[in-house]
Amino acid sequence: MPKPYPQEFRDDVVRVARAREPGVTVEQIAKDFGVHPMTLFKWLRQADADEGVTPGVTRNDSAELREARKRIKLLEQENEVLRRATAYLSQANLPKRLYPLVNELAADGIPVAVACRVLGIARQPYYRWRARPVTQAELIRAYRADALFDAHRDDPEFGYRFLADEARQAGRPMADRTAWRICSSLGWWSAFGKKRGRNGKKAGPPVHDDLVRREFTASAPNRLWLADITEHRTAEGKLYLCAVKDVCSNRIVGYSIDSRMKSRLAVTALTNAIARRGEVAGCLLHTDRGSQFRSRKFVRALTRHGLTGSMGRVGAAGDNAAMESFFALLQNNVLDRHTWSTRDELRTAIVTWIERTYHRRRRQTALSRLTPIEYEAIMTTPASQAA
Repeated sequence: MPKPYPQEFRDDVVRVARAREPGVTVEQIAKDFGVHPMTLFKWLRQADADEGVTPGVTRNDSAELREARKRIKLLEQENEVLRRATAYLSQANLPKRLYPLVNELAADGIPVAVACRVLGIARQPYYRWRARPVTQAELIRAYRADALFDAHRDDPEFGYRFLADEARQAGRPMADRTAWRICSSLGWWSAFGKKRGRNGKKAGPPVHDDLVRREFTASAPNRLWLADITEHRTAEGKLYLCAVKDVCSNRIVGYSIDSRMKSRLAVTALTNAIARRGEVAGCLLHTDRGSQFRSRKFVRALTRHGLTGSMGRVGAAGDNAAMESFFALLQNNVLDRHTWSTRDELRTAIVTWIERTYHRRRRQTALSRLTPIEYEAIMTTPASQAA
């Protein structure tokens, strides 16, 4: 069964096909992007249906149907929670604690989030109750924090030493260092103290070690990937591109383009790459130390698909030089050619250059004067024949 194309890739191909020059056929566009002509015609018909040009079921209609089914299932679950809660609370011989009821509902397939929302209780205390009771050390720390907070509320100009004195007088003895640690973790500072900046420009700590160490070589596809983000200005504002590159063939296996540089940009590029390549468990993904690649969403995506993360050092462009070289080519061949009035215009130019020129027409010395598509075809054919 063929792997589905990412939706962002489909939209880009449709946009390029609609904006094609006179004399360029749809079949040629499909060939440039490596898709079957009938597939591209199907995407064009779906796009026309989505825009109301031709009759048909739109993607929004399909999404609304799925949402309706989800809503019906959710209502059924909520009704079951109310029914079980009524029966549970009507038993006079049981203590009226709702956490055991949530456990029973979860065992019967009702999500904890749904049960807690219907019963009006928070999930975090429930999970803490299920994991373990509150320890004596946590209870003592909570009492100390309460005493410090009361003192800080009464005298906001007091520093942590004075707050510790007030807490000791209130019957909560602690060392000055303990008071500082509690106040620092909760953000309680003296009104006359130095302002603590929260938006410093220093890069955060790496979430992965540097496992590549500038050895940008791979013996087979899906062994080593590189990822990075670049930006360029248009008259409408900046446009950001996150690309994922396979070191073996230098092919851009996935990318995402957006007007905002959030963690979603990196996660979408990774998801598109995995959708195009299939099973990639064990692949090593090397990035810089950008916040998008250090985000919890991106790290969870790596873990979910069995990829291993790697990060270079701060301010060391050579640690990701192979990816920087691709962005340099993109800069010279597309971004700096002229000024761009709209984001859509620049987006179309980027995806056209990547899919048509870089993948299928630009021969590379490192690949024995082959294009990335030709090189991968040669590399994968012997393996498939051997299988």
